[in-house]
Order: sequence, then structure tokens, then C-alpha cells
Amino acid sequence: MGKIREYEGQDLTVAWDAGRCIHAAECVHGLPAVFDSKARPWIVPDRAGAEAVREVVARCPTGALYIPGESGPGHLETVPADAPARIEVSSEGPLYVQGRVTVVDHEGNEVIRDTRLALCRCGASARKPFCDGTHSEIGFPGDAE
Repeated sequence: MGKIREYEGQDLTVAWDAGRCIHAAECVHGLPAVFDSKARPWIVPDRAGAEAVREVVARCPTGALYIPGESGPGHLETVPADAPARIEVSSEGPLYVQGRVTVVDHEGNEVIRDTRLALCRCGASARKPFCDGTHSEIGFPGDAE
């Protein structure tokens, strides 16, 4: 969806899709030694164990972070087939979707298959149906109800 950058470590590569990132900061809060938005490169996978990095990457609510070949777009097998899909309405933000998800456009064409997405709920995103963080800029008054 956006420009994808890969950050290679000895045991693990982390991919980041800038077009899907809305700066929820789960990664920065989860492993600040690995994910430092003020540093360049901002992701250094070798600063923590591979399993700890995988766990924090899996917390990314938009799917912007993933492990190539293990998770990310098209890797629906990372979620059990019988696991229920979940949609969380975030306060003043997007709809976070988790589970085996396929998004199709109005003509029935597949847009993406993934396990984590952030969908626009303010109506102002330039990447509809996906959230691009514009809700923060426009002061979207949404709430979680």
C-alpha cells in the first residue's frame, strides 16, 4: 500500500509499510531499544531477541509492521481459521480490525488480505478505506461509543 522498507537483523528482518503506519506507537512503547522513531535507522532488530521483536511487531494494530515470510499481507495462516474476527472502535480514531480479513472494493475486487488493519472512520483519509492518521489533524470528535 505504501513504501515498504526492510530492516535486517542477524536472526530477523522487520518490514515497515509507511503507507499503513498511523503512529499508534505500540512498537515504540513495546521495545524502545529496537523501535526508536528519532534514530536512523529507526528499527534495529538485533537490539532485542527475535521472539520479543516478533511479539511487539504482532501488536502493531495497522499491520504496518510485519515479518516478511512469516506475517503481513497475504499471511492469513498466522491466525487460526476458527478465530473470530474482531473490530475495535478506537476513541477519536480508526476501526482496528483483527482476524482473517479480506477487503474488497465496490466491484468485488480484492484490495488486501491481511490479519491487522486500521480502517478510516472519520471520512477524511486520503487512502480510504484505510486510515492515514488524518483524524488527528482534523480533530475528529469520534468516541468509542
